[in-house]
Formats: sequence, C-alpha cells, structure tokens
Amino acid sequence: NHANAQNNVGVLYHYSQWLRPDYKEAMKWYLKATEQNHASAQNNIGVLYSKGCGVEQDYKEAMKWYLKAVEQNNSSAQYNIGVLYEKGYGVEQDYKEAMRWFLQAAEQNHATAQVNVGFLYDYGRGVKQDYKEAMKWYLKATEQNHANAQFNIAALYGNGYGVKRDHKEAMKWLLK
Repeated sequence: NHANAQNNVGVLYHYSQWLRPDYKEAMKWYLKATEQNHASAQNNIGVLYSKGCGVEQDYKEAMKWYLKAVEQNNSSAQYNIGVLYEKGYGVEQDYKEAMRWFLQAAEQNHATAQVNVGFLYDYGRGVKQDYKEAMKWYLKATEQNHANAQFNIAALYGNGYGVKRDHKEAMKWLLK
C-alpha cells in the first residue's frame, strides 16, 4: 500500500547506509504516510523530534506522535514512551510509568523493551527488585538474539543474583 511505501522512503532518508541522512526529506515522507494513519511513520516522526533530527528537539512533540502510534498498538512507540519516562525526557522521571509502557511493548515481543523490563526488575526501579523476574524477561529477549540480554544474564550468573553463582554458565552467555 502507498502508506507503507511512503514510510519506507522516509526510513531510507532517515537511516540509509547508502545515502547521507536527510531528515527533512524523511519527515516529508513520514508525514505523507501519516495522512493515511500509518503507525510506524507516526512513531518515526516521534523519533525525529525526540532526537532533534532535522527539527528542533522537542520531547513533548515526540510524545504526541508516539501516542498517535500507540492508538494502533505500535510496540516501538510504546517502548519509546517508556524511554521518555525512564529518562525523564519531557516528562517527570517515573520508573513505574516506564515499566507500564515497556511491558506493553515487551508483551508484543519487542526485544529491547523486554531487556528494559528485565533491567527495571534487576535494579528495582519502579518495582520490587526481583532477579528471577529479571531473568525471565532477559531470556525472552535472548530468543531474539538480543546481545544486552545475554550480557545481563551472564552478569546474573557471574554474581549469583537470583541464581546459583556459576562462572561457566556466565561465560556461556557471554560467548553466545
């Protein structure tokens, strides 16, 4: 469909390894796709505002676009809202709210959101510290070969947090 193609052209200008990034051109194509309510394009506009790529950095404007994408259950936008709350970008820092958004994305198999859910449990941010719950979420992310999840599992084994200390198992996770 045309909205997918327009979003993909925007992605090409935004992230391309073959072209010099042209964020204004990316924005033009994302906006065309959003006229057809394309959730990924809405999220991508949020990313441009969040990072200040081709536009003035504006976390509140980023949030506006992420929320539009979330209306369509876009997991990347859910994750990105979680980051805003985790870091306190444009909103008051709130780990519980970050967890709420990360969980929504994680439950849709967003690997980085799964790592972040694990991290919040690992360090007890916004939730009671729970190494077993952290391990559960890190393991879900490793099913998608997420390197940070593998490293974090190695740290749990290496330190004996929530599991019996096992340096061989830690090394196994580091070498995956």
